[in-house]
Amino acid sequence: MATTSRELQPARRIHLLSRVFNRIIMILAATALAIVIGALSESARILLDDWRYGRPRTTHLTGYAGLPAERSGQPSRFVALNLDRQVVIIALPGGDLTQIQTWQGPYLFGLHEDLTPVVLSLEDADNDGLADLLVTIHQERLVYLNRDGTFRLPTPEEWHRLAQEHSR
Repeated sequence: MATTSRELQPARRIHLLSRVFNRIIMILAATALAIVIGALSESARILLDDWRYGRPRTTHLTGYAGLPAERSGQPSRFVALNLDRQVVIIALPGGDLTQIQTWQGPYLFGLHEDLTPVVLSLEDADNDGLADLLVTIHQERLVYLNRDGTFRLPTPEEWHRLAQEHSR
């Protein structure tokens, strides 16, 4: 018994619809899997940051910055806090609580920025022989210059000079 092309067409249509439906299901499954993996990796990153920096996000740094209070032989201690998106930096020159210094850093905008760690480091950014305080937030660095026993943001002229030195 020979089959006609009219008898095969419904079977081909069903097969074609089945293939299209299977591909749509595969695309939806891949999209769902990507969303789940993204959410899990973000949750894992937040959990690791919780262990590393706590809540509120806090970092500590101990080092010699060339401050007058360090003449006692004690290093200075620095603390950076992300307090509900407001960065606060605290310095204890030479570990002396009577000479505590604080600076208000930038306000962080955006979703979950209250969970962003603020990382501190000491480096001579302007090549004057004194360690400057570098504040890293995401991949952005703020430089607080070491001047007269304290730290401050650079003036426009100092920014220009720093930019020229780092472009070389």
